[in-house]
Amino acid sequence: MGYAEDDMEKLREPLGEIAQCGLPLALEAMGERWSFMILRAAFNGVRHFEDFLEALGIARNILSNRLSRLVEAGILKREHCADDRRRIEYRLTPKGLDLLPAMLALRQWGEKWELGTPANPVLCDCRDGRPIAPIGILSHDGRELTPNDLTWRDRGEIEAEPKPAELREIG
Repeated sequence: MGYAEDDMEKLREPLGEIAQCGLPLALEAMGERWSFMILRAAFNGVRHFEDFLEALGIARNILSNRLSRLVEAGILKREHCADDRRRIEYRLTPKGLDLLPAMLALRQWGEKWELGTPANPVLCDCRDGRPIAPIGILSHDGRELTPNDLTWRDRGEIEAEPKPAELREIG
């Protein structure tokens, strides 16, 4: 789905309040291209330093630095291998696993705007073998939203509002 610049006119956030935005913190944690490529490899089951080297073609010092940063950020964790306690594995943490939608959205964006074609292989749902849908912006009730459907609100105002009747009964 493409959006026009005009669609974003009413969507304004106070840009001066950078401390209240998670985007700079996420970018700081991830670093740059190699961190994303390491994360991509980790999502594909790569666990060992030597395997990251082989899969990515990255210099040892850069890999070591990026792995350390990802561990410090809590995105990966270092564990001793069960079969050889001298070897170290790098595993995704829950914080790292939560980056999957962002990684998929970036991949889909790159396929659409940079490659110009869907890549192969295609990520599919295990249940029915069909490709996943494009990552989009969904409302609290599952509707797909466009930029014209979005607005910024103060969290305090939202929390002060009474809950709808159906939510009060459940929650």
